[in-house]
Amino acid sequence: MPLAHIILTAAILITLATSICFALRYRNIKLYGAQPSNLLAFTAILFTSGLDVGLIMFPLTEFPVYAREASYGFTNPLAIEFGFWGFLVWGFYFLTTFYFCVIEPRLKLFEIWWVALANNIVIVATCAFTGFLFLSYLPNYIIDITPAARYGLVAAVVLGAVLSSTDIRYVKWLSYASFALFGLLILSLMITNEMGIADLLASGQNLGGYFSNLEKFISPQTDYHAFYLFWWFAWSIMIGQFVARFLGGIKPLQLLIALLILPSIPIAIWFSVLFYYHSQEIVLAGYLQIAMVVVGIIFVLNSLDSLTRLYSENLNLTVKRLGMPLYILGHWVLLFGLILLYQFTPLKIEWIGMVVIALYGCIYVLSYQRRDALQKMSQTRPLIHVE
Repeated sequence: MPLAHIILTAAILITLATSICFALRYRNIKLYGAQPSNLLAFTAILFTSGLDVGLIMFPLTEFPVYAREASYGFTNPLAIEFGFWGFLVWGFYFLTTFYFCVIEPRLKLFEIWWVALANNIVIVATCAFTGFLFLSYLPNYIIDITPAARYGLVAAVVLGAVLSSTDIRYVKWLSYASFALFGLLILSLMITNEMGIADLLASGQNLGGYFSNLEKFISPQTDYHAFYLFWWFAWSIMIGQFVARFLGGIKPLQLLIALLILPSIPIAIWFSVLFYYHSQEIVLAGYLQIAMVVVGIIFVLNSLDSLTRLYSENLNLTVKRLGMPLYILGHWVLLFGLILLYQFTPLKIEWIGMVVIALYGCIYVLSYQRRDALQKMSQTRPLIHVE
């Protein structure tokens, strides 16, 4: 097994074990963020901020690969796709959400200069990777799109995300819109080809191949599987840092269960619909391809605006400090420039994921050194984090 795969496997096992430990040990406390929201709102924000355009654009191009390659022969392509996007991997977000709601206000480890620097570099680099994926996959859905149109569209999307990041209300509204449009896209694909509930359930039965082979998704089966896992790690700290502010009094064990199940339901439905298209060899109509691009754009906007707001607050590069024109221009140049860096250099998300795993290790060590503060955490009194 390659060294990178060994590191990934160890990191996943430690992360999941820590998540279970926290969920059980502190099961009686209630988690409150700075901007408490109900569970539905929290789920919408988490789902749209914690995922990106890959959810929309990857599956139809990946199903044939999973069906063809022997490494994935232990189950069906739908189960593989779901395993790369759903259920267990959302446990990463639980650990970081819990940390930033409960532990960070006490230890303030992310106020240490080098931890803060590494964290914000990761946020900016991963933010740009989202835009790069959108740039890369556009030709699959907009046939004959010119290079100028590709770069122009991505530049416009980045500009829209920076504009949206100027007010937290825009971030919330965009999350609701993304979730609603995603549901409409699913219905459109089903109605267009008269896919009924029975067809959806028949396709969805293939998801059982994931749960019967759950242990195989803890350790990377291929380099491409490792790419996905590094990607999840790259996202995990910043998403936890962002969504922790929206916790509205849920208990840790409830949060863990909600994170594993609630986002996985729409993912499972979406992938089941796409797998039906794949297995029936249905060609996407042109307007459906455009609809997928539109929803993909909304997902990119939603991911980029939440992360831009996060790192701009962390670095104090806010509208209040810079003024609106400089804020918009500066962040647009930074993000679009990094997107081009992904395009024209060997920069990879796997490197960012490895940095995050190293940062996890540092946080574990620093937390152990300050364990006296952790031992004072109440297991009965609600914990309210106010910024």
